Amino acid sequence: MSRPDGPDGLVVVDKSGGMTSHDVVSRTRRILGTRKVGHAGTLDPMATGVLVLGVGRATRLLGHLQLADKTYDATVRLGASTTTDDAEGEVLATAPVAGVEAGAVREALAGFVGEIDQVPSAVSAIKVDGRRAYDRVRAGEQVELASRRVTVHALTVHDVRRAAVDAHEVLDVDLTLHCSTGTYVRAVARDLGEQLGTGGHLTALRRTTVGPFSLDVARTLEQLEAEPEVLPIAAAARRGFPAVDLDETRAADVRVGRKLELELGSPGPVALFAPDGTFLALYEQAGPQARAVAVFV
Repeated sequence: MSRPDGPDGLVVVDKSGGMTSHDVVSRTRRILGTRKVGHAGTLDPMATGVLVLGVGRATRLLGHLQLADKTYDATVRLGASTTTDDAEGEVLATAPVAGVEAGAVREALAGFVGEIDQVPSAVSAIKVDGRRAYDRVRAGEQVELASRRVTVHALTVHDVRRAAVDAHEVLDVDLTLHCSTGTYVRAVARDLGEQLGTGGHLTALRRTTVGPFSLDVARTLEQLEAEPEVLPIAAAARRGFPAVDLDETRAADVRVGRKLELELGSPGPVALFAPDGTFLALYEQAGPQARAVAVFV
C-alpha cells in the first residue's frame, strides 16, 4: 500500500539493461511505498547507468535537473545500419569496413565535438503531433524529425578494433561522450556510419553522469530494495544547484514567493535555504532582483 506522505528527495539508480525507465519508476514506487516518483531523462531499455529519480516534492526538481550535461560510455559498431540505430533493431544494410582505418574513424569523430545540428533517431521519445516518435515507428509510420542544436563538449576514443559478426567484418569503436541534454548517442553512431559510408549503430550505452550525479552515488534496484534510502531534498538541492543561505527575514519572504532585492551570484536556478537548513525554493536572477522559479515550502 502506498503512503500519502512518503519521503522527499532523490534516488540515483544504476539502471540495468532490459528495463525501461518507467519500469524503474514502478519498482521504486513499490520499494519506497509511495506513488509520487518520477525520473529525469529517459534511458533506453538497452542502456544502463545513471537514472535520477525524484520522490515526493522533489519530483518538482526534475525539470530543472534535466538541463544538466550528461556523460556516456558507448560502443559504436561500423559496418551495419539498423532500424533503431542500435543493436535492438533489424539490420537495414551492411557495408565493408576493410578500407576504413582507425585514424579515419578518430578524425571523423573529432568533427562531432562542439555545437552540431543533430537529427534525433526516429525511435525516440520525442512527440510528433501528440504521440511519441517510437510509437509511430512501431505502428509502421515513416517519421521524420527536425534537426536540433546540441553540444558535444568532449569526445574521447578509447579503442577501434576489428571483429567478425556472422562472417561479416565490422569495426567496434569504444568512446566516451560528454554532451548537453537532448543529444542522442545513437544518432552519433548513425551519422558516423553515414559519413564513413559503412553504416553504424550502437551496441552498448552506459550513462555515467547526469549533472553532479555519477555512478559513484548510484545504487542498483537490488541494493535499494535491500536498504531503501533517499537523498533528502535539502541535500539534493545543495548538490544539484548553486546554494544561498538566507537570514530569517528573507526566508519569510521566500516562503510566500516574494521577490528579493538580492544578487544570487548565478543566473539560476539557485537553491535558497532558511537559517535552520530547510530548503525553501529555487530562485533566478531577474535584473537587480531575484524571483521565484519554484517554492517548496
